[in-house]
Amino acid sequence: MIIKQLDKLIVWLGRRPKRMWICAVFLGFLLALGQAPISVPIGVFTSIPILGYCAFRASSWKLSFAIGWWAGVGYFALSMIWLIEPFFVEPEKHAILAPFALLAMSGGLALFWGGAFAFAKQFGAGLGRFIIGLAVAWAAVEYLRSVLFTGFPWGLLGYTWIETPIAQWASVIGPFGLVFITVFGGLLMLGFPRKPFVGLSVTALFFGILLAGGMWRLSGTDQSLETNIRVRLIQPNAPQHQKWDPEWMGVFFRRGLELTASVAKQPIDLVVWPETAIPFGLQENTGDLQVLSDAAGPNAHIIAGIRRFTDDKLYNSMVHLDKRGGLVSVYDKSHLVPFGEYFPFAEYLSGLGLRGLAANLQGFTPGAGPEVISTHGLPSYLPLICYEAIFPAFTNTTNARPEFLLHITNDAWFGDTIGPYQHLVQVQFRTIEQGLPAARSANTGISAVIDPYGRIIGRLKLNEKGVLDADLPKPLEPTIYTRFGDLPFLIFAVFLGLFAKYVTFSARKSKVDPE
Repeated sequence: MIIKQLDKLIVWLGRRPKRMWICAVFLGFLLALGQAPISVPIGVFTSIPILGYCAFRASSWKLSFAIGWWAGVGYFALSMIWLIEPFFVEPEKHAILAPFALLAMSGGLALFWGGAFAFAKQFGAGLGRFIIGLAVAWAAVEYLRSVLFTGFPWGLLGYTWIETPIAQWASVIGPFGLVFITVFGGLLMLGFPRKPFVGLSVTALFFGILLAGGMWRLSGTDQSLETNIRVRLIQPNAPQHQKWDPEWMGVFFRRGLELTASVAKQPIDLVVWPETAIPFGLQENTGDLQVLSDAAGPNAHIIAGIRRFTDDKLYNSMVHLDKRGGLVSVYDKSHLVPFGEYFPFAEYLSGLGLRGLAANLQGFTPGAGPEVISTHGLPSYLPLICYEAIFPAFTNTTNARPEFLLHITNDAWFGDTIGPYQHLVQVQFRTIEQGLPAARSANTGISAVIDPYGRIIGRLKLNEKGVLDADLPKPLEPTIYTRFGDLPFLIFAVFLGLFAKYVTFSARKSKVDPE
């Protein structure tokens, strides 16, 4: 019955091509509802099977590509609507570019989805092959968009499971493996065209097993597994249009000091300020950092975001001060935001006066790369500045394993949009993947302490000033993803694709094959 209804839908859509594209965009919208803050996976059970079957019945790979591309446009346009917000920080300069930036980004990222649909169409005859081909290709292109052209893995399809135990599978198969099981599970109901109830039952069983596996992992948790480290997160709530205003910079800095010095119910071991929270540069007034240590008291370390100038270069940095105010370490952000913190090919375009939106004076310079920082009196940590937290591989490329993730960010660029919620979810997934807790200080929110299962144990609301005091959870043993990264998924995807292509199915066409 499901196949018959889909056939009728395809016939109706095929009478006018515009209907097909509008339908694909709408289905992309439904898929986007799986992203935070809504996080409802309705698109997995509606959009994925409908889009998959329409692409399977398409008359050519070009038509299949178009279906995937339009769905991608809808998905990325809605899930990344926050992208227009930075252009309104200085609307007189950049507002006119906002819609073009959103359309360009959505259309560009949608090319990956279109490629996956086209590949699946050419993968071979039969609905079974198409299902496997699309699931493998969709996960593969999500991986590609996370690494090509410096990468942009924002809003991966697997993030739709953050509110469910299925998210725990990220500790085993990683975020791209989650994309595969999401697509494959959504398409399973199509695998039994003559037995719709069998298809629905198999789909329910598949996701039931995933749920049970995630619940089993969570069942072994112990809420008492906390370190003896008390963390204080500072959220000064400085709107981006005022953050660098000379009349307001001092106000926000004093606010941060007051929040740091506020009375705590228990002794604080570590105070964390957000990205670029210190209004002066590190080489300008190094001695002024002592005021942070004075506010924190004699028993607390300080970690804070600051700009650093050296050799005519500008860095987006994180400084660590010990209990006496001494400078323990400096970490420079290494994975910068294209068009935000630097302008690609700037050496060729310098005559146009182009620079990153977030760089006040010039483009930022990337640091040396991820590093684990150890210091006496605190667990070792991996520093992540803003954008770096969205890259799964970034937390998996150090020789030493940290005991927690420390993320500072300035999500004021997102304004009051869905962006900060999605950014937080990506940090939650990094904790699940690595089995590590995280402390996250965000300028305007959402600051949070997260346990190694991705659960938020304390948070501050978006666009409010305040402090969050919480005990830092203990790390878990290294996860499978920690040990092997994305390699098992990539090997599995290649093997499954070859198996489906040459072994699983015969060359004869399926009875529902459109050709």
